[in-house]
Amino acid sequence: MRTLNSESTGIQGLDDILQTLKKGDNVVWQVDNVKSYQHFVTPYVEQAIKDKKRIVYIRFAKHPPLIPEGKKGVCVCPLEASSGFETFSTQIHDIVTREGEGVFYVFDCLSDLLSAWATDLMIGNFFMVTCPYLFKLDTIAYFAILRDNHSFKTVARIRETTQLLLDVYHFEKSYCLQPLKVWRRYSPTMFLPHVQNNDQFVPLTNSVDATRLFSYMSVKGAESAERYLDYWDHLFLEARELVEKSPSEEEKGKMFSKLCQIMIGRESRILALVEKNFCLEDLLAIKARMIGTGFIGGKAVGMLLARNILSHDKSFDWKGYLEPHDSYFIGSDVFYTYVVENGWWDLWLEQKAEEGYSEKAADLKEKMLRGDFPDVIRDQFHQMVEYYGQYPIIVRSSSLLEDGFGNAFAGKYESFFCVNKGSPEERYRKFEETAKKVFASMMEEEALSYRLQRGLSRQDEQMALLVQKVSGSYYKHYFFPFLAGVGVSYNSFVWHKDMDPKAGMLRLVLGLGTRAVDRVAGDYVTIVALDQPTLRPYAGLEDMKRFTQHEVDLLDKDVNAIQKGIRLAKLLEEEVDLDLDLVGQRDLEAEKRTKELGKEGQYWVLTFDKFLSKTDFPKNMQKILKLLEDQYHYPVDVEFTVNFTSEGTPQVNLLQCRPLQAKGEGGPVVIPDKIPREKIIFESEGHFMGGNVSQSLQRIIYIDLKGYGALPLSQKYEVARLIGRLNKKIGEKKGIATLLAGPGRWGTRDPSLGVAVKFAEINNISVLVELADLEAGFMPELSFGSHFFLDLVEAQIFYLAFFQGGPKTYFNKEWFQGLPNMLGEMLPEDGTYQGVVKVCDLQNQELKLLSDVALQRVVCLQ
Repeated sequence: MRTLNSESTGIQGLDDILQTLKKGDNVVWQVDNVKSYQHFVTPYVEQAIKDKKRIVYIRFAKHPPLIPEGKKGVCVCPLEASSGFETFSTQIHDIVTREGEGVFYVFDCLSDLLSAWATDLMIGNFFMVTCPYLFKLDTIAYFAILRDNHSFKTVARIRETTQLLLDVYHFEKSYCLQPLKVWRRYSPTMFLPHVQNNDQFVPLTNSVDATRLFSYMSVKGAESAERYLDYWDHLFLEARELVEKSPSEEEKGKMFSKLCQIMIGRESRILALVEKNFCLEDLLAIKARMIGTGFIGGKAVGMLLARNILSHDKSFDWKGYLEPHDSYFIGSDVFYTYVVENGWWDLWLEQKAEEGYSEKAADLKEKMLRGDFPDVIRDQFHQMVEYYGQYPIIVRSSSLLEDGFGNAFAGKYESFFCVNKGSPEERYRKFEETAKKVFASMMEEEALSYRLQRGLSRQDEQMALLVQKVSGSYYKHYFFPFLAGVGVSYNSFVWHKDMDPKAGMLRLVLGLGTRAVDRVAGDYVTIVALDQPTLRPYAGLEDMKRFTQHEVDLLDKDVNAIQKGIRLAKLLEEEVDLDLDLVGQRDLEAEKRTKELGKEGQYWVLTFDKFLSKTDFPKNMQKILKLLEDQYHYPVDVEFTVNFTSEGTPQVNLLQCRPLQAKGEGGPVVIPDKIPREKIIFESEGHFMGGNVSQSLQRIIYIDLKGYGALPLSQKYEVARLIGRLNKKIGEKKGIATLLAGPGRWGTRDPSLGVAVKFAEINNISVLVELADLEAGFMPELSFGSHFFLDLVEAQIFYLAFFQGGPKTYFNKEWFQGLPNMLGEMLPEDGTYQGVVKVCDLQNQELKLLSDVALQRVVCLQ
């Protein structure tokens, strides 16, 4: 007899065995085929219709429908499992939320998800996030899995989560059912095998009958030893066997495409490049270095793709010129499993919702730093850490959306070095902490703002990890590459009219490349135009000394950490064995002054001129960039290191490659030859980025250089936050083209060098101007290729570095100072800064910015 809390399976004998279904039950049927599952679904649905229950059928599989199409009283929800675990799980969560309490569900056979996700792990994750929510809403849900299609671990996770797990065999023309788990119910014969006889199930209490059944069951499970492997592993074993038996090209092609779709990604243009430049053996080599399952992420794909493109070029010995990579790939499913098994999935969904996007991120970030990895993943992490031993490694983000066409995510997610000092246990602990920090960086404000602005906030953003041995050498207790840098195949920031933007450009540093990708405080990198590698954007010895690299980033074994901004002079004082003859020149004047003070020491100016003029490095880098650009059919951006063999031969290590979001020259723009001086707001020759532009401006934000320079440090930081609030106002009222001009470097971390904004605080600006004032110490840095400048290009923000006093420069300071100030009206709480920050809407006058790349001229006029 059914009670208030009980429901029927539609089969009286089954109700008797299970003591009826209870509200909240998730029922998992382990069957030999879908037909056996349907045998139990049909009476369940018919009974639910009879009882006037709300029935929802989740339809996603390729097998025939379990419920006839158009069945009255059944709501069918078709879904695409190929959309990925997160999208699929979220859609089901939304359906269950919408339907509410007390609903009856039928799910297609979960084993069909293997064709879309290729891993048991994610089926287990899906069950762990879906079933508790169904239970919470007092629903009853039917699921099925095919026997021997899943690993023991996956079945164990399902068993642990579900309320009922029922094993079904079709034995001697009858259905035999054995309950394996029935939550909070018990009878003396409940867990015996039962044979169906019409509407009844008879327990097998006779040992003879039971033995015949168990013998049949043991034969069916003869292959069970293989079930210690995930479906993912079976798939790659099949691929390995295929390679070894010399298959046809068609067979290899089918397997290759299948593996690409589960390992490489979903972006069609990247997949097309991989299909052109990879083979099945390449994918098997990746699998051999992979921990977990899922995608290896955009950064890993880009690095491998660049290397394969070059290896296919027979015009040069790239194998001898390129340093081999030594990398491990941590699959994106590890990230989802980390979230699911630590019980954060509900919080993850809340953070994805608009109302919780920023609020929940901080909580999720803190939890990610303190979670636990599954034991099976920890074991593989241990093996990897043992493999690298005491060589330094870097743990890099490699999310699914990173380094693709249209979304570079430059610097949005973190990468961290592990110096690898200490015992195996200490090194492992440090690695695990580092992996968690990379995962948590997904919840950083800059990353959240970037995804939101680019319409990616609701998309799947799985985080894979790329673990690489750091390229370099030991210099006493320091470790770093001799040279490192960033290369771009299209130089949007040419500073001389004779330069060809298509020749490409490098940002080159001594030591770790962290100085090349970031705008560093108080120091400079060397910018190399590859068609004129020794031509600099400054002139004279004193400028060369000032605007060159003085500090080095390196790994310090003694302190077991990265050290940034170590002065080159300090390294030389420590007698580090650095041969700088190829990359610098002695500063004899500085050495003379030091000697007069009674001290000894070497001083060098890092010009890189000899390296750039006496070796084939510029020519080879230009060739690398052009080969990659030709294959991508798009400008590219690479990160690299340069080290020297014992014979003195340079070797380049390509660490990263991605499409460069470069804004081309655009259509021709005519700048009038003779413009009355009173019409000009400012003009300059060179030092701009953004192509040929004709831009109307409606708002000016101007920071007075002297006023800003006089502020105490705390108020300089507050000016940066104020700019962020003004930027938000622009975002709220779309279409206001705004010019933002201020001292020194935008985005610096040191407010004494410029305004310390984050990119999210200027992402709605149309034109960004950096104003130089040498006396006050404000100097723009021509840092195209850095993460900050890649952000400017992606956001299509025109950039100008303005150096007052040049032969063809003019800046109408009086015009800016005479503008009315709306700051107090727009932000009353910031009215005290009206003497420093000026905001003006140009309602009654038209302001125009014109730039011509060919003439290297930019002018802003009324």
